[in-house]
Amino acid sequence: MKVSDLMTREVKSCVADDLLTRAAQIMWEGDCGIVPVVDSENRVIGVVTDRDICMAAYTKGLPLDAIRVRDVMAKQVFSCSSQDDVEKALSAMENKQVRRLAVVDDAVNLVGILSLNDLACEAERQHARGGRHLAGARIARTLAAVCQPRRKPEPTVVVPAAAPAGMRVEPLIARLADVES
Repeated sequence: MKVSDLMTREVKSCVADDLLTRAAQIMWEGDCGIVPVVDSENRVIGVVTDRDICMAAYTKGLPLDAIRVRDVMAKQVFSCSSQDDVEKALSAMENKQVRRLAVVDDAVNLVGILSLNDLACEAERQHARGGRHLAGARIARTLAAVCQPRRKPEPTVVVPAAAPAGMRVEPLIARLADVES
């Protein structure tokens, strides 16, 4: 099964200069939680989620009509091709811990969105028809991977070459051992 078989094709987008009120309006009217951000040639340059909007309003202490999409959008966009196999898309979602992938053509133009919701609904349809192509267990595994806490980089600890006079190095070494275990 190809991504093109399941993706949402009628995707509304916004531009980086739009206000967050525009992105929120698109989400409300389209009953979705993500809006791709495109440039003047419809190339995907970012995404903004409902969570991004909420966190921006909270952390900036400003109304949505005072914040530009460019200030809160994720610039790293995970995508797939409409011709990719669904299994490849599921693996990408797991590895990148994302619920949605932008579907783009060779020129990185937006052609759709593939969400875990699209995949879960298809698995349910297939199950109701007695089919087994897209297993619910596979979707559940992907969702479980996406829901794991984000992988954090290993802590970097700098140990001075020579301890200053009066500094005990042993407690620092003990803490380093705790970090490594």
